[in-house]
Amino acid sequence: MKKSYIILAVSSIIAAFMIGKAFFLNEDIKMFLLTFFAVGCGLALLRLFINNSIRKMKGKSLIVKILFFAVLLGFGLPFQAWFRKEVLFSMDSAYLPSCIGITVVAVFFMTTLFGLVMKKRSSNHAVTK
Repeated sequence: MKKSYIILAVSSIIAAFMIGKAFFLNEDIKMFLLTFFAVGCGLALLRLFINNSIRKMKGKSLIVKILFFAVLLGFGLPFQAWFRKEVLFSMDSAYLPSCIGITVVAVFFMTTLFGLVMKKRSSNHAVTK
């Protein structure tokens, strides 16, 4: 079995267990877990987009590269500071380990899922040509 399928299965099981347990026991953290799972999936897609954009930078001028990273940092750093201060530091500290854990699990899940979907799509596309 491929490593990507194992990572996808393990991250799916962990996420389903964490969210299912919160809903089954009617814990207050259940909405936070769903929200942070969505945030983790979004972070994974953002990371994949940025990595793809960096790969396409080969052959571009130095000014385009500098502008790309300036815009990236211009949006990323203020958002990160806001998220840390207004979201993470303002929530109950007992929720933080679970929220960070589900975010990491979601990043692994979405990265692996997107990689498998793109590999399947490219192999199907190659077969039809």
